[in-house]
Amino acid sequence: ENMKSRTKIGLLRVYFHIDEAQSLKQKRQVMRSIKDRLSNQFNVAVSEIADQDLWQRLTLGICCISNEPKHANQVLSSVVSFVEAERRDLELLDYGTEIINGV
Repeated sequence: ENMKSRTKIGLLRVYFHIDEAQSLKQKRQVMRSIKDRLSNQFNVAVSEIADQDLWQRLTLGICCISNEPKHANQVLSSVVSFVEAERRDLELLDYGTEIINGV
């Protein structure tokens, strides 16, 4: 079977409120901390994808690649659980996941 057809891309979009942030600099520190932690812990790519100019709003796009959609879902689900448990300073407003067939 062609390897391309088995590759799955898991996408997670997460929306946070950062009550403590009083500046874009503080928000960027929080974002950098989360990005480093998630990248190291879960081997995912993390990027701020919206609301860059809002101090207390953080919207992240998180991506993983897997051969199995179930595995991709598990990784992204673990990311959400981890952030909720470890980052009490963030309020999780909403999130959504999507699994895309590799190109």
